[in-house]
This record gives sequence, C-alpha cells and structure tokens, in this order.
Amino acid sequence: MFRYLIRSIGVLVLVFQANAAIAQDGPVLVTVDRAKVFRIEDGASAVIVGNPFIADVAMFDQNTVVITGKSYGTTNLVILDSDNKPIVDEVITVRASEDDVVSVYRKATRVTLSCHPNCEPTLRLGDGEAAFKEAAEQASARNVLAVEAAGGKN
Repeated sequence: MFRYLIRSIGVLVLVFQANAAIAQDGPVLVTVDRAKVFRIEDGASAVIVGNPFIADVAMFDQNTVVITGKSYGTTNLVILDSDNKPIVDEVITVRASEDDVVSVYRKATRVTLSCHPNCEPTLRLGDGEAAFKEAAEQASARNVLAVEAAGGKN
C-alpha cells in the first residue's frame, strides 16, 4: 500500500512537471494597456524589446521585468545577464482585451465601449477616426485638468 502511494505521488509529480513545460510553449500573451510582471531568477542586467511600438519593457529591479502592451502585434523580448549573455528570448504577442468590451459597427466604422457595469467610450486601435479622435481629445483634456488640480505643470 505504501509503495503504491509513493509510485502514485511520483507519477503525479511527473504529470505536473510535464504540464508546466507545455504551458511555457508558445508566445507570452500581453493585453494592450496592461502590464505583465516577470520574475527573473538569475538576475538581469539589460532588457531589449524587438519593437517598442508593440510593447514597452522596464526593469523594476534585477529580478523583476514589467512588460506593457502598447499596440497589437508580435515582437520579442531578450533579457541579458551581467555577462551580456541572453538568459531569456521570448516571443511576445500583444492583443486586445475582450473583457467587458462592446464593439458597435456602423457600416465599416467601429466604436468601442468599455462596459463594466455601464458602457463608456474607450480608445481602441482600429476604431473609426472621428470617435477615436473625440475620445482621445477628451481623455487628454481630462488628464491636463487632473495634473493642474494636483498642483503639477504641463
């Protein structure tokens, strides 16, 4: 009985290790306008992103890298150790969020709304030019007012 239990535990450990290896295959998925944190065990001295228009990468500290999705697409992330040798070389795919989002189409023009719980206009790449411009201008004006109200300068 004890021998059977030990074998079963060994098999479970192997299954979990295999699943962990499978889960790491494929690109790292990041959502536009959201950050993803990566821990680096060996410590990093530099981070490089292939296309900075798709993703932004910042080192928080030697063991923490933050990737922020900026635009749709695929790029790569290279992390170098203190000897400038690559310790990570991963494909990064940035995609749109589908959580609580509603897209309204009028002929070929799209407007995107963020609906949680109420629907409000949001900026999304690919929206119609007029709707995108209006939302962007309002968001920029609001940010200027917020900075000024906090005592900051533009």
